[in-house]
Amino acid sequence: MKFIKTFITLTALLAGMFSASTAQDHGPREAIQKKLGAEYALTKTTDDKTDIVTAGTVLVLQKDKLMMAAASSSAMCVNTYKDGHFSQNASCKASSVLGKFSAFGHGADKAPATRTFVSGEKFWLTKLEVRDAGKDSAVVMEFFTDAINDVRFRSSVTIGFKDGLPSPEEALKLVQEVVKAVPSDDAKQGGDQQQAAPAPAAAAEAAPAAIAPPPPPPDAPAAEPPTVALGQTPDQVVAILGAPLRKAKIGPKEIYSYKDLKVTFLNGKVKDIQ
Repeated sequence: MKFIKTFITLTALLAGMFSASTAQDHGPREAIQKKLGAEYALTKTTDDKTDIVTAGTVLVLQKDKLMMAAASSSAMCVNTYKDGHFSQNASCKASSVLGKFSAFGHGADKAPATRTFVSGEKFWLTKLEVRDAGKDSAVVMEFFTDAINDVRFRSSVTIGFKDGLPSPEEALKLVQEVVKAVPSDDAKQGGDQQQAAPAPAAAAEAAPAAIAPPPPPPDAPAAEPPTVALGQTPDQVVAILGAPLRKAKIGPKEIYSYKDLKVTFLNGKVKDIQ
């Protein structure tokens, strides 16, 4: 009987532990994680952060002044989003200052490349984590860009919740103040400004040659050669008959003599043809 009571007690204890675990799996943090995960699919990068293995959702930035460091660097720009603005950790700010000095030849080999992104720019999401820490609860996201002037950038942003974990809908609304998912149709068409442009299409086929007009039918009458007519100018006559053998000028008259023809002009117009 004592054995049976002990077995029942252990069974109840295990059932309670299982129930607590199940409740934890379906708690507020997990609900937010699930909601955000359905909106933002993660991108997987190579281990050395030089390329993308599996592309996820393309994100479009909604606020200015998000700082990122070169993905090849061990430094990580940590941004915090609060009250509609970004702020950066000290090491990120220092890297940015060193980067400005490197432009003048000072510390160029020590300063990792940094870049400030503005609203409208696009990139990928490589990490999404919801942290349940009371008043310090937050969503942490890590970003990764396509190559910009042969450099890929990455950073993280912490989006804090003011009063603990909100509802999944409120959490998504807050995250969307920072980044929004590019619609799938736009993403397929290269909506991201840092996405590589699609390969150019093959050279257009050469335009077909102009089709020559059909030859006249065999029984068509031959076109009559141009003839000299009254009122034509000397230039028109020369265009038809060619240069005259002789020219003679008598007052207002001018006579062009050909082998079998004589053309008389009066005041620059054909007056007589013999």
